[in-house]
Amino acid sequence: MKKNICLLLMSFFFLNCHGQQAFNSISTKELKVLLAQEKIQLMDVRTPKEVKEGAIKTAFFANYFDIDFEKIAIAKLNKSKPVYLYCRSGNRSGKACKILKEKGFEAINVLGGYQQWDSEKNQ
Repeated sequence: MKKNICLLLMSFFFLNCHGQQAFNSISTKELKVLLAQEKIQLMDVRTPKEVKEGAIKTAFFANYFDIDFEKIAIAKLNKSKPVYLYCRSGNRSGKACKILKEKGFEAINVLGGYQQWDSEKNQ
C-alpha cells in the first residue's frame, strides 16, 4: 500500500512539474537540421565572455544577465516567427523562453545549450 501511495505521489509531482514547462524544446541535432534547411531566429543568451569562447554563426546576442535583457531581446526579434534560444547548458535559455513567451513570442529552448552543440561539432 505504501509503495502504491509513493508511486502515486511521484506521478503527481512528475506531471505537475512537467506541465509547468510553458515552452517547447529541441535538441542540438534538431537545431542543426533546422539551420541547414531555413533561416531561423536564433538567440544566444550567454555572457559576452562565454560568446568569445565560441558561438553559433547566425545567432543574435542578448545577455540574460543584462538589466535590459527583455528590452534588448524583444528589439532584435520578430514576434511573428519562432525564436530558438540557447545558453551554455540550457538553464538560462529556459528562463529566457519563459520571459519571451509571456511577451507573446513562440520560444523554443535548445536542450544542452552551447556545450552540447560544441561537443557535437565533429559528428
